[in-house]
Amino acid sequence: MTALRPEREESYGAAPYDTGGPYGGERYGAPAGTGGFPDAAGPAVPLDEETVALRIPEPPYGGEPISASAGTAVLPGLGVPPGGRAARRKAAKGRRGRVVAAPAEESRPLSGGSRPLSRVEARRQAKARKPGPAVVASRALGEVFITTGVLMLLFVGYQLWWTNVRAHAQAGSEANQLQKDWASGKGAPGTFSAGQGFALLHIPKLDVVVPIAEGVSNKKVLDKGMVGHYGEGALATPMPDAKTGNFGLAGHRNTHGEPFRYINRLQPGDAIVVETQDEYFVYKMASMLPVTSPSNTSVLNAVPPGSGFTQPGRYITLTTCTPEFTSKYRLIVWGKMVEERPRSKGKPDALVE
Repeated sequence: MTALRPEREESYGAAPYDTGGPYGGERYGAPAGTGGFPDAAGPAVPLDEETVALRIPEPPYGGEPISASAGTAVLPGLGVPPGGRAARRKAAKGRRGRVVAAPAEESRPLSGGSRPLSRVEARRQAKARKPGPAVVASRALGEVFITTGVLMLLFVGYQLWWTNVRAHAQAGSEANQLQKDWASGKGAPGTFSAGQGFALLHIPKLDVVVPIAEGVSNKKVLDKGMVGHYGEGALATPMPDAKTGNFGLAGHRNTHGEPFRYINRLQPGDAIVVETQDEYFVYKMASMLPVTSPSNTSVLNAVPPGSGFTQPGRYITLTTCTPEFTSKYRLIVWGKMVEERPRSKGKPDALVE
């Protein structure tokens, strides 16, 4: 049994412990006056003389020494400071608080190793990139040309397509109304007002069936897809039922229904039929004048010059523009009546065939 050791008055003195007392430095190999600490279980362990002063302890695992200012040390390979949870939180908070300033935009080198542009150089480059007056003018002129081209295409589409659509619809409506009036027995007046339909023109070879209206006004007659009768003023011509005379008609060759577009394909002997409320008047194509002046009104005479006719008779004259898509000249086709047939006897052979 181990006995209790009495305390000595010189427990913190130098001499007793230097000579091997129970707490003496000799047992730990300490020089006199160092105040070594005893190990009750075994022989004294020698102490370095620096142990009596404050010093930074060596960190375990061979890491960095603990900083007196930071109060933490980071263990190598672990990325966390030693010590308790509070110490690690404190270290993490310090790291989050540190802000690394990004280099200024002006100090960053440009890509490719080029130096930053000065204000003068930047202005010169901006001015060089700005289009000159010639470029601006050429762009504006190009836009004008494009806009003009688009408008022209729209106008051509309107003239060549839409006017035909409208004219065919109007002419078809007029033809249907005429046939309804005839079927109902509604009597036709002796005279007709401008734009009023009174007959149908058949050209079997060209598959043409179109109303004939009084007058040759573009707005009232021709632009509606109908054929106009020269029945007014100095150019007035008689009706088909006249005993003698030249029944003159005008029609568009292009656009607005273009009923006379292909009359240049007619050959002598081809049938041209005028249908009225009471009768069919059948003509045979006799001759053609391919080109003449628009002022050549003699083609509507009772005996037209150049037609081949030598004496008065019952004739028909078709007039239209030529060349196609222009109105510079006129194309004339003449025909001679060969049959007058009442509607009560049915259609003539020219329409049946």
